[in-house]
Amino acid sequence: MSSDPFADALVLTGPTGSGKSFLGVELAERLGAEIISMDSMTLYRTMDIGTAKPGPELRRRVPHHLIDVLDPWESSSVAWWLEKAAATCRDIEARGKRVLFVGGTPLYLKALCHGLFEGPAANPAIRQRLYQEAAASGRLKLHRRLAGVDAKTAARLHPNDLVRVVRALEVWELTGRPISDWQRQWTRAEEDRSKVISRILCLEVPRAELYRRIDSRVTQMMENGFVEEVRALRNLERPVSKEAARALGYKEVFAFLDGETTFEEAIGRVQTRSRNLAKRQLTWFRHLPECRMAGPELTFSLWGLKIN
Repeated sequence: MSSDPFADALVLTGPTGSGKSFLGVELAERLGAEIISMDSMTLYRTMDIGTAKPGPELRRRVPHHLIDVLDPWESSSVAWWLEKAAATCRDIEARGKRVLFVGGTPLYLKALCHGLFEGPAANPAIRQRLYQEAAASGRLKLHRRLAGVDAKTAARLHPNDLVRVVRALEVWELTGRPISDWQRQWTRAEEDRSKVISRILCLEVPRAELYRRIDSRVTQMMENGFVEEVRALRNLERPVSKEAARALGYKEVFAFLDGETTFEEAIGRVQTRSRNLAKRQLTWFRHLPECRMAGPELTFSLWGLKIN
């Protein structure tokens, strides 16, 4: 077995609504593989409908890992997930099975391909001060300050992306170096990339069809009890963590429950956010040189499998 736990892994990724979960199970069955979820929100128990978590039938057909491993009030990170994914890979391969990653969280995929850059640890005092400044003076002022010390990072971050703007300024204050300098060390040399993930397929669906699927899925989620799922989160013994609260659609349903929007408006907003997410995901995947775009049928031939 390779010393790199991901060296022999296969990856099926793609935007939300592209059909990864169903296709992934079909591929895993033919490959003799087990699936590791590459989705940051299916980690959380009880958050099933809104995260489009693979259902019991799919999970009976093929073992799925890193699903339902955290409570909604617990926190996670890319580093935490990468460590768990590595251990799971070793366990699966030790049992003579292949590993198939299935999911669409871009940062998880980038971590698989390139690892994590070594930056300074978080400084709570600096972060609190920066968040307070943003609240008092506005996020745009903080973004302008970042542009003055790290124009490259500021150019790729929206002023409303407060978490990353604060982190970039925190790194600058702690080290005197822009975070973009640290991140250049993150990318492995080109000749090493093929040793890490040799086969990454990104499921591509025509844009109009993808958006139609997304809109239909959101409507189906509502019919399947998404509102009740979100309402139940408020009755948990502890508040939902900030990481879990970022899950697509939950904020919009909370707004409906609070009387801030109508039911129809909530559906429309979740559909819009889902389409926007799909667009951003595709942009991410197309900029990763390891990703190969493929339609559902092509995934079988690219991995040497026959279509029945």
